[in-house]
Amino acid sequence: MSSPSRETSRWLVLILVCFAQFMVVVDATVVNVALPSIQADLGFSAADLQWVVNGYTLVFGGFLLLGGRAADLLGRKRLFLGGLALFTFASALNGLATSQEMLVGARALQGLGAAMVSPAALSIITTTFEDGPERTRALGIWSGIIAGGAAFGLLLGGVLTEALSWPWVFFVNVPVGIAVGVAALRYVAESRTDEQGGFDLAGAITVTSGLTLLTYAIVKAQEWGWAGTNTLVLGGLALALLGAFVAIERRASSPLVQLRIFSIRTLSVANGVMLLIGGALFSMFFFGSLYVQDVLGFSPLESGLAFLPMSIGIAIGAGTAQSLIGRVGVKPVALGGMLLATAGMVLMTGVSADGSYVSDVLPGIVLIAIGMGNVFVPLTLAATTNVDDDHAGLASGIFNTSQQIGGALGLAILSTLAADRTAAVGGDTANAMVEGFQTAFLVGAGMMAVGAIALAVLLRQRDVAHISAADAIPVPA
Repeated sequence: MSSPSRETSRWLVLILVCFAQFMVVVDATVVNVALPSIQADLGFSAADLQWVVNGYTLVFGGFLLLGGRAADLLGRKRLFLGGLALFTFASALNGLATSQEMLVGARALQGLGAAMVSPAALSIITTTFEDGPERTRALGIWSGIIAGGAAFGLLLGGVLTEALSWPWVFFVNVPVGIAVGVAALRYVAESRTDEQGGFDLAGAITVTSGLTLLTYAIVKAQEWGWAGTNTLVLGGLALALLGAFVAIERRASSPLVQLRIFSIRTLSVANGVMLLIGGALFSMFFFGSLYVQDVLGFSPLESGLAFLPMSIGIAIGAGTAQSLIGRVGVKPVALGGMLLATAGMVLMTGVSADGSYVSDVLPGIVLIAIGMGNVFVPLTLAATTNVDDDHAGLASGIFNTSQQIGGALGLAILSTLAADRTAAVGGDTANAMVEGFQTAFLVGAGMMAVGAIALAVLLRQRDVAHISAADAIPVPA
C-alpha cells in the first residue's frame, strides 16, 4: 500500500488533532444537559453541582501551561498521545462513578489529560502548516471545532442522556479516543524545540493551586459572604500563590511561562479578550441549559436540540470570518463578532418564567453563535501567528488556558451572583430562579462588552496588518 502524499498527510493530521480537540471541548459542556440527572443520581446540592463542570475546567486550565511547555520540550506527538490515553481512561472512570467525590475526581483527571492534548494539538497544526492561506484555513477549521464543539456537546449530552443514561456522555469518548490514538501513531510526525531545559513544577503547582483556591473562594462566597473571614483568607492566599508564580517565572532557568512572550502585543490582547469570552460563554451554556430544562420544561434531548442553532451559527460565522479577514482585516472581523455576541447576551437577559424558546432563547443564541464564529478565527491567528515554532506549544497553552480559566472563574462568579439574586428574590421558585439567570446573563453581556472595548482600544491595526496580508485566504475579485 502506498503511503499518503505529504499534502494529504498534512490534512489527515489536521483531521486527527481536530477530532481530539473536539472531544476535549465537548466534554466542557456535554455534562450541562445531564446535570439534572447527575444531581438526582449522586445527590449533588445546587451549589456544588457546578464542580462537575469546574472540576474539569480548572485542572484543564491550570495545567495547560505545563502541557504547552512539555509539548515543546518532550515532543508534540508524544504528549498528544499520552494526554489522549489519560483522557480516554478518565472518561471511562467518569462513566463508572458512583459518588460525588469519584465523579469530580475523575473529571479532574480528565482535565489533566485534556491539558496535555490541547496545546500539543494546536502546536502540531502551527508547526505542520506554514504561514499563509493554508494555515488560515487550518486554524479556521480548528476555531470552528473549538466554538462549535461546545454547542454540539449540549446536543450530544441530550441525546445520550435521554436515549441511554448520563454515564454515556463519558463512555462515548472511549472508542473515539482509541481510534484517534491508533491513527495518530502513524500519521502525526514528531516535533520539538531545540531548546534545552526542564519542567517548572513549582510554577505549575503555584498557578494551579492559586487559580483553584480563587475559584473555590468565589464559589463559597455565597455561603460565607463576600466579606467573610474564610472568603478573604482563601482569596488572599490564592492571590499570594499567583504572585509567587510570577516571582518564580522571573527567576526560573526553565520557566513554565517565559513572561517576555507577553511583550507580543497581539498575543497579550487576544488572550485577555479570550479570558472574558470564556467567562461569558461558559455561563451562557450553563444557565441556558438550566433555563430550558428547569423553567421551560425541556427534556434532555429537547434541551440539546435547542442549542443546535448554536453549532450552525458558529460554523457559518467561522466560514465567513476566513474570507472577511482577506477583505477587511483581522481587527474589524474580531470586533464585529464581539459586538454581535454582546448583543446576543443582552437579548438573553430577557428570559422570563413564562417565556418561550423562540422568543426568549433562540434570538440570543443565533447572534452569539455567528459572533463567536467570527471571533475565534482572528483571535487564534492573533495569538499564535507572531510566535516562533520553538514556542508554539507555549503560545497554544496560554491561549487555551485563557479560555478555560476564564470559563471556570466566570462560571464561579456568575453562579454565585445568580444564587445571591435568587435567594434575595425568594418567593416563587421559577421567578426567583429566572431572576438569577437574568443577572448572570447581564454580567456575561458586560464581559463581552469589555472584551469588545479592549479589542478596539488595545489591538492596533498595524499590529495585525501583516497577519491580514500574509495569512488571509485570497478572495476572488
